[in-house]
Parts: sequence; C-alpha cells; structure tokens
Amino acid sequence: MSHNNKQTKRILIVGGGSAGWLTAGLLASQCRGWQVTLVESKNIATIGVGEGTWPTMRTTLQKIGIDEDVFMHQCEASFKQGSEFINWTRSEGHSYYHPFSLPVGYSEQIDIVTPWLGIKDRVDFAHATSAQSYWCDRALAPKTASDPQYQGRANYGYHLNADKFAQLLKQHCTTKLGVTLILDDVTKVNGEVDAHINSVSTQEHGELLADLFIDCTGSRALLLGEHYKVQWQSKKHILKNDRAVALQVSHNTPSCDVASCTKSTAQSYGWIWDIALQSRRGIGYTFASEYCDFVQASTQLRDYIRSQGLSVAQDAQVKEIKFNPGHREKFWHKNCVAIGMSAGFIEPLEASALVMIELSAQYLCDNFPQSEHMMDVVATRFNAKFNYHWSRIIDFLKLHYVLSERDDTAYWQSMKRDDIPESLESLLTLWRYRPPKHGDLDHIDEVFSPASYQYVLYGMGFTTQADSFGISEQINSLFKHVTQIAQQGIDTQPSNRILLDNIAKYGIAKI
Repeated sequence: MSHNNKQTKRILIVGGGSAGWLTAGLLASQCRGWQVTLVESKNIATIGVGEGTWPTMRTTLQKIGIDEDVFMHQCEASFKQGSEFINWTRSEGHSYYHPFSLPVGYSEQIDIVTPWLGIKDRVDFAHATSAQSYWCDRALAPKTASDPQYQGRANYGYHLNADKFAQLLKQHCTTKLGVTLILDDVTKVNGEVDAHINSVSTQEHGELLADLFIDCTGSRALLLGEHYKVQWQSKKHILKNDRAVALQVSHNTPSCDVASCTKSTAQSYGWIWDIALQSRRGIGYTFASEYCDFVQASTQLRDYIRSQGLSVAQDAQVKEIKFNPGHREKFWHKNCVAIGMSAGFIEPLEASALVMIELSAQYLCDNFPQSEHMMDVVATRFNAKFNYHWSRIIDFLKLHYVLSERDDTAYWQSMKRDDIPESLESLLTLWRYRPPKHGDLDHIDEVFSPASYQYVLYGMGFTTQADSFGISEQINSLFKHVTQIAQQGIDTQPSNRILLDNIAKYGIAKI
C-alpha cells in the first residue's frame, strides 16, 4: 500500500472485556476527534480472573472520568496496598510484603539498604522502610473517609470484580464518551496479509471499516495472530505455570476484615492467590501442568480455602484457565495493534495483566498515528518498547522463584535453577556486591522499578555484601519516621472494611 498522509480517523476495537473497554475509554477520553467503535460478541464470556490492579489504575480511571465511589460500588472493589508473599522463601513460616509505597529515602536516592543490612535481624526490610507494611498487617485502609477521591495516605490500587469492571467501563464509554458499541460476531478479516486491514465482516452488521484496528480478542488474537500470522513466543521454559483453577468464596460474615493486600501463598506446584473483595474472596491456584493435574490442583485449592476457615460447597464449579505463558513476536503490525491477552500473558503473579493494557492504551494515546507514514514509525517504537517491557516482567517474576530456598518438589527445583534469563543473572551478580539503585535498569518508565526489586530481594533473604558503616543520624531519623507514620496510620486510619461500608453508604468525599 502506498504511503500517504490520509488522517487516521476511525478506530475499531475488536473484542470487549477489560482490555477492549479500558482501551476504548482511554482513547475516547484523550483522542478527541477520532471515532471509536467497539465490536464484541454476545457469545464470548470474558475470563474475569484478573482482579488486582496497580496504583496506575487511579490515574486511568480519572482520565476516563469515572468517580471513585461509583467505581468502588459497581465493581465490588476494595483497596489494595501491595502483595504479601507467604511460604515463598521456605515451605512454611515465612512471609514478606511488596508494598506499593516506595521505601523511605528512595525518591531522594538515599541508600537505605546498606544501613538496614546492619539491623536486618531486628526488623524485616518492608517494615523498616515502609509504614504501609504495618497497615497491611492490620487490614487498614490506605485513606480516610475525608480524603478526596483517588488520594490517600499511601499509594494504593484496587481489587475488583473483573466482569463488573468491564460492564462499568462499557456503560461509561457508550453513554459519556461517545464510543459506538456493536454487538456482533466478527466472521472475517478483510485485507491482504502483506497489506493493511481494510475492514472486518460481521454476521449481522456487514462490513466495518476503520483506519486503525485494535485486537482485543484474547488469546485467540483473531487479527494479529490468525490474520497476520504474527507468532506467539512461549516463555514456558522460563516460567512453567500454564494453568489456573479458581473459585469465588463468600466471606464468613458481612463485617469480617477485608485484607488490604493480595495474598500469594506458595504451594508444591505453583502458588495460590487470595483477593478480598467487599462481599467475597477470589481464590485461585496457578500451577504447572507438567507437575500437577486439574484434580490435584483443585484439591490443594479446596484445602487452602478450608485452612482459611472458609467453606465452599462440594459441588461448586472450579473454573479452569489454560494459558501458554508468553507474548507475540510483535504487537503492532501494519494498522493492527494487539492489547491484552492477544498481545501477551504471563502468570498473574504481581498482577501485571491490567497494567500492560493501561500502558499499551496510554502509549497509543500519547503517540497516536496521524497518518499511515507516521504509523510505521510508531509501530516500530511500540514493538521495541513492549518487547522490552515483557522481558523485564519475565525477569521480575522469575526472580521470585530463583531466590526461593524451597527444594521440596521437582517443580521448585526446576523453577529456581533452569533457564534464568541472562539479563536477570547479570543484575543478581551486580546486587550481590551492592544494593539495587536508580539507573540499574535501562528505561525511565520501567514496569518494575529498582524499589520493587529491593522489596523482593530483601524480603526473600537475598544477601548483598555491602560494608555497613553503622547508622548515621540522617538514616536513623528516616527509620524513626517510618514507625511514626505507621503509628499515626494505626491511630487514625479505618479498617478496609469500615471504610468500604462507609463508601457504600455515603460515597467518598468530593473535592
């Protein structure tokens, strides 16, 4: 197709769910003048498992124009302040936090790790450097009822009902942002394989034309995978988990505590996520089918649920999810961009699925191709950036396994020792002699910052051979500041449950 400067005016998103509707919301709210249409099937159920978000979601929802209390209410959402990792280092009796707030002094580039190494037997890294850890211990909220929408005493994200989230986004996009919804099945992609897509054919609405097509059709990748034949690069040799079984379990009482972090508990052949919403918990077991089958995994899942003092009916349907961890060779080809599971999916550890949708859609908004000529340049840059992002996510997830002392099954032995990416190996070598710091990673907009690496490394007992010269006055006051802030929060912040009940009754304070 010859290059011309014809303006890109029509965007067609194929597929709904969180990926389709988040993309539609960000594009429609920021790229004024473009016509955004979304076509979704009446017959395809969304996977609806990704229930954890990052703090980035607060900015995303504000851009889209959704009230926080409306979001909390309609999506059964609760506040998330990070993750707790249980039995990852050893098979029992150990846990640590990866909070969302940065370690004290991190923003000022103060090395807090080296002085902490001198007192690490007295206090773990997360509690020494982040007040948020103390609040997670007590299931406290990250804010009070009088804090404005999307603002709090600490950095926070959410736990949410993924199906209801997609419904809220759909309603908001179609009623407030002018997104056109077509309920129909796409039957054919029209265009030569070596040229731009011209249109897609649907069962009831005929041909839908556009200048830019966004593939949100999940792992099927109808446009980028089936039409353009862009290959899937499996990363199963690095991260073996390729299955999940999940159940939704009601709280025992309506007034029980709601945990303010995702709990991730290591098991013999994977790990169990435990996400507390307002009225229930979403609990699932991510495992490797090479070592464990559906029946074993379901049994271990039910055992965990019982160990939590929860009850689940014997005939409750365990949902099974199969996936091949990895990502496409490229994500943007010709005039087609894949966002969501059509672009990539690695196990849900550290909840990177929704954030990759946010990052992809926001990149598209910030670099929207005004012409076909510009599109080629943006596509090349998008592919380079997101290939890098996926590689770093794989490194960071692998880190959790590599650092484990667990040796109880062939699964753990393999996950710890086999196929460690060279990029991760070299960072670990560096950090054996000095702590992770700004500049150790290549990009300014890393998905996981050196602060996240610090929490996981030192939470799991990694050893850095740094010379500790005692604790200076300045460092001592930083450590003290953490405990003071922690205590203030304990004295003034409500529990997650109390604040959620309050929001349900009165809403969050408006500014």
